Amino acid sequence: MTDAQDTRPTPRRRRVEWVIGGLLVVVLAVEIVLIWPDLSESVQNLGDLRWGWVAAAVVASLASMSSFARVQRCLLGVADVHIRQRQSLAVTFASNSMSVTLPGGPVLATTFRYRQTRLWGASPVVATWQLVMAGALQAIGLALVGLAGALLVGAETNPFSLIFTFGGLCAFLVVAQYAASRPDALEGVGITALRGFNALRKKPPLTGVRRWKHIVNQMSAVRMDRRDTARAFGWSLFNWIADAACLAFACYAVGAHPGFAGLAVAYAAGNAARSAIPLLPAGLGVMDAVLVPALTASGMTGAEAVSAIVVYRLVSFLLMATIGWIVFAARFRGAQQQGEEGPDPAPLWRRRK
Repeated sequence: MTDAQDTRPTPRRRRVEWVIGGLLVVVLAVEIVLIWPDLSESVQNLGDLRWGWVAAAVVASLASMSSFARVQRCLLGVADVHIRQRQSLAVTFASNSMSVTLPGGPVLATTFRYRQTRLWGASPVVATWQLVMAGALQAIGLALVGLAGALLVGAETNPFSLIFTFGGLCAFLVVAQYAASRPDALEGVGITALRGFNALRKKPPLTGVRRWKHIVNQMSAVRMDRRDTARAFGWSLFNWIADAACLAFACYAVGAHPGFAGLAVAYAAGNAARSAIPLLPAGLGVMDAVLVPALTASGMTGAEAVSAIVVYRLVSFLLMATIGWIVFAARFRGAQQQGEEGPDPAPLWRRRK
């Protein structure tokens, strides 16, 4: 069979593409219908929107996407798989659109990213390691944002706690760097924690131990030195900071001025809820239900909180997803995938009680 025959789309493949495209249109239409009542009500409360801050929110969201693409580049570079920023950014936009708009999006996005890294020359071990490490760095970064906000909230009520705030952040950074550079050292700690957790649940002591060892082995597949770890973690942390800045600029766009500490706590809590209950695209409804009271507690009125979330969603969700699907259609639609199988999603994403 010739190369031309290998790459020529078959009638069956064309039908599959049309079906997927039709399902995508239906899903997007349903999502618009679901959010339209809240959108129309909050638009009436937007009043004089400050478009300069809206533009700043767009820039912050683009910076967040770019920083995640740099995390991918850093991790692959450690394994001697070197790609350009535009390649990584294209995959980041496309996979983000899959993750936030399609049913089962996170698994589909993970498989898509895996196949692209394989096409770039990464081995199966390196491709899986990159996915696991990127997820681990993101989890640490989000935890750091939430910890910083919580500590600063305490610092506002007690100035002497600023010392503990700084010390706590430094300790967290040291632990995060150590965990990212030497993931194998986490095996014993994780097993001990699992045993205690299983005792509370009245489960067998070794429940979940095999899965934990599998994750640690994946994280240990490639060694990172301190410089590589700091660079990857720095971009991963900036990814969260830029997205949080997008939310802050959305608040400023509607004339609100929430406290920095309260905003950080609200953002971290909203994203934690989104990750814990991944039933709806981009955590629609779940994340917003956490953000509204949290932003209100930070000094905003209820109307301002709802309006700010609408602006934030339009930028970080709708606009970024639209750009991602345009990138996918222009760059990846019909691309040959070399028949590579995706990673086993279970050890990467599935949560078991």
